[in-house]
Formats: sequence, C-alpha cells, structure tokens
Amino acid sequence: MNVSSDNRGQWGSKFGFIMAAAGSAVGLGNIWRFPYITGQNGGGAFVMVYILCVLLIGVPLLFTEMGLGRFTKKSTIGAFKDTGASSVWMGAGAILALCVSFFVLSYYGVIAGWTIGYIYKSLIGATAGFEAFAANGTASIILLGMFMLVTVLIVLGGVSGGIEKAAKILMPILFILIFVVAIRSLMLDGAMAGVEFYLKPDFSKLTANSILAALGQAFFSMSIGWGIMITYGSYLPKDSNLVESGVYVGLMDTGIALLSGFMIFPAVFAFGKSPEAGPTLVFQVLPDIFSTMPGGNIIGALFFLLLMVAALTSSISMLEVPASYFIDEKKWSRKKSAWVVGIAAFLFGVPSALSHGASDLFTNMSITLPWTDAIIGFQEIVDYIFGTFFIVVVALTTCLYVAWKLPIENIVGELDQGSPAFKAGNFASRAFVFFIRFVCPTVILLVLLNMMGVFGIFAGA
Repeated sequence: MNVSSDNRGQWGSKFGFIMAAAGSAVGLGNIWRFPYITGQNGGGAFVMVYILCVLLIGVPLLFTEMGLGRFTKKSTIGAFKDTGASSVWMGAGAILALCVSFFVLSYYGVIAGWTIGYIYKSLIGATAGFEAFAANGTASIILLGMFMLVTVLIVLGGVSGGIEKAAKILMPILFILIFVVAIRSLMLDGAMAGVEFYLKPDFSKLTANSILAALGQAFFSMSIGWGIMITYGSYLPKDSNLVESGVYVGLMDTGIALLSGFMIFPAVFAFGKSPEAGPTLVFQVLPDIFSTMPGGNIIGALFFLLLMVAALTSSISMLEVPASYFIDEKKWSRKKSAWVVGIAAFLFGVPSALSHGASDLFTNMSITLPWTDAIIGFQEIVDYIFGTFFIVVVALTTCLYVAWKLPIENIVGELDQGSPAFKAGNFASRAFVFFIRFVCPTVILLVLLNMMGVFGIFAGA
C-alpha cells in the first residue's frame, strides 16, 4: 500500500490483490475448519452442497462486497455510512461485520498459535498428544501473543508493503505443500476408505443443519459477512477487473478446501481416527502422516510454518477491518489503530486459550440458546455466535442493502469495469441482479430461520 496522508492507498498489482484476497479466504477455514465440518456432516453429500453454496451464493456475494468497497473507497463502516445507511442497516451490517472480524480474530489467533507450537513439536519430534498440548494454558497464551504480535507488525507495514508482498510468495508455496501431503496421504494403507467417505454422497446423513453448515462454511472460508472483502475491495483501482479477480479468489479458496479433504480423510481412516473428531482434527492427523515420511520432522515443521502463514494472511485481514474503521472514521494513525485492535483481540482471546482444559471455568461453560443444543467451552461459544450465526446475519443484511437500498446499478457499474460482459442490460448483469435481489437473500433467510429453530417449531406444532 502506498501510504498517503489518510493512511489509504491501493494494491500494487492484480496478482498481488488476488493472492492477498485468496490469502484472506485461504487459511485455517479451509485446512482446519473444512475437513472437520465435512466429517461431522457425512462427507461427500456435504461436499456437494458446499460447492453449490459457493457457486450460487458465495461468488455473487463476493462480487457484491468487493463492488461496494471499490464503489465507496471506504472500509465497512464508511461504505455503509457514505451510501446513506440508516442506524438499522449500520447496526446489522457494518457494525456487526466489524464485531465478527474482531471476535473471530480473538480465537482464530489461539488456533493459529497452535501451528507455531507444532512447528517446534515437529522439529524436536515431541510425541505428546494434542489434548495435553492444548491444555497447557500458559503455552497457549504465549503462542497467542506471538501470533498476534506478528499480525500487528505486518498490518503496520500497510497493504502493498506487508500483506501483498508476503502473499505473492507464500500462498503458491502453501498450495504446493498441501498437494504433496495429499499425495502422501493417498498412498497410506487404508486410505481409500477415507476417499470413499469424502467423495461418495450419503444423502441420508444430510440434514437441514448440514445445509446451514455448508453455507456457513462458504461464508467463513470465503471471508463473506466479515467486512473483509468490502475493505479489501476499497483498495482496488478502478481499472482492475473485479469479476476476474473474484472468480480467481473463489476458485483458489474452493480448490484448496477440497484438496485439504484429500490431505485429511485418507489419513483419518488409515490411522483409525474418527472423521467427526471436530476442530482438533488437523492437529491430530497431520503429525501421524509426517511421522511416516522420510524427513517427516522437517516436512512437518515446514508445513505447520506455512499453515501459520496461511492463518496469518487471514488474521491480517480480520485485524484490518476494525483497524481501517479507526483509520477512516476516527482519523487514527495506522500504528495506533493496529496496536489498539491487536492488544484488545489478544486480551479477549485469553479465555479461548484457556478453554481446552487449562481452566475448568472456560472449558466447561455451557450455553443453550433457544435454537441450539448446549455449547460447551468459551471458544466454541464465540465461534458459534460470531463465526457461524452473525456471519449469516451480516451476509443477509449486506445482500439486502445492496439489492434494495442502494441503486444496485452502482455495483453493476463496478463489475462492468474491465469486464464488459457485466454491462448493464447484458445477461450476466441481469443474472447477477436477479441472484442478489431474490435468490441469495431467500436462501440465506431460510437458512437463518432454520438456524433459529423456526421450522422445528412448526414441525412440532
């Protein structure tokens, strides 16, 4: 980012933006979250629903958020405010998006900190299990602090000088390493049972909650409903092809998510572990894969290093959303904004770091919302509220705001820049408007109502 007097600027190149935006999307959401969500929802049938959610809902919403950001040249709060949003739109859209990025960052930093710990564990060949590792509260807090410090330091360097430069080198390397580990996983004895689980649809295991999980994963993985793509879109120059960039981001994000399944599930079945193990799946399975490879310690350390980098490119974007609010709206310096947000996220992340056995208070918390079963553990609670539920709310609000409050032609005009197929009146632009006005909000609303137990109430009437 070429820093100006108001701390703003733009991406140095189209490739740099694609790598940075893909870096925001491609992270622990693909490699950590996608495999265990797939495992908990029946495998192949869930994968099919996920791909449909990405194509029919995720990509149009990605265009919408990027277009809104570039149209206003403002971060999330400014984008809503400068287009005349009322307090209702501001609260359910912009402010809630800022909260999503901040609170998810707080526990995302805990998981990312584990990747730092596993770099060390891999190098020294430590054999202690994940449960004992995560239950060490002091170590988890230190690792959280280390990760947040690196995140803040990169955000201090701006967009082009920090995020873009790192992403252009490290994201391709991450992709190559995931591919190598996936090949090794497929060569294990018993791996084909995992491939069958992953690819063979079992629609009997597909429930309404599975569809919700697929849509929520698409939002989580593609950074939709966070305000991230609005903020990143605001740094795009007017002559860049927004549609092409968005398609590349979506393809890279989905491709790596699907590839991560080939990395995880064959090994899960080969080593006799449960595909429903939950959020710790990647930390339980990958070390077993590396232990069977020549030079596995080094390969494992390198992989977790790059997994940390993938997490870092996502955490940077999460920190950038609230930081850009203070830069744009409060006229704070980038330095002050980054430090304030980073320290606050670290402090709020401490209970999550202690919620894996280090503290009984935070590990065995129990909350039962009107529409969910009991959720145990502080991190799980924050993940459900901000990493699942509110992401859907923000996505719905943004969709409705752009489709019905704004002149949607403004966003179509942004898509038209560099992509004449989206010129007003053409098939592509008409299809986009139809999806954003009718298809996307209808699907998201139905999922949200199901999430809140509305359909269950009627079923029991």
